[in-house]
Amino acid sequence: MPSSLRVLALASALVSLGTIMSPAFLIDDFARDGVSALGTRWQTFSDRVMGGVSDGETAFETIEGRRCLRLRGQVSLENRGGFVQAALPLVERGGSFDAGRFKGLRLQVRGNGAVYSVHLRTEDTRLPWQYYEAAFEAGPAWKPIEIPFTAFSPENLSAALDTGGLKRLAIVAAKRAFSADVAVAGIEFYE
Repeated sequence: MPSSLRVLALASALVSLGTIMSPAFLIDDFARDGVSALGTRWQTFSDRVMGGVSDGETAFETIEGRRCLRLRGQVSLENRGGFVQAALPLVERGGSFDAGRFKGLRLQVRGNGAVYSVHLRTEDTRLPWQYYEAAFEAGPAWKPIEIPFTAFSPENLSAALDTGGLKRLAIVAAKRAFSADVAVAGIEFYE
């Protein structure tokens, strides 16, 4: 069989097995501790910025052979609080990222079985309590998840998600008192 036919046959077999995913744009693979593939830095925030008492920390670790960001902490609802998050600006110096050609986000996640969220901020989210949110469950084994942009709901604003002006994404533990422990081994936009 000619080599071009072998390549085509192999590609067809992989597609039928579901092992080839749609094209992607890497946001972070955590190979550069704290600095994303975009050149921006991860930051940890909690409700303490508004008087809450939640505690959280972000670490860059290797779990089961995968380099990852790990967010751990205690989420408390005391003092009107209730969140810890690891946030990443998508562009330095307040710019925005045009993700209009993509369908959503793909992540590799594992955790303690709790439900977590991805928050997106855009040019429309001017106040700290405004964001777009999509939830995911992080079980004890690594699992790939795809979150289409259509799954993100606006919180405390009425504007629809404009993926042409993304400013920041965050991995978030929020809205209930619990022990957070979630790891993300890769984040990318998918087409």
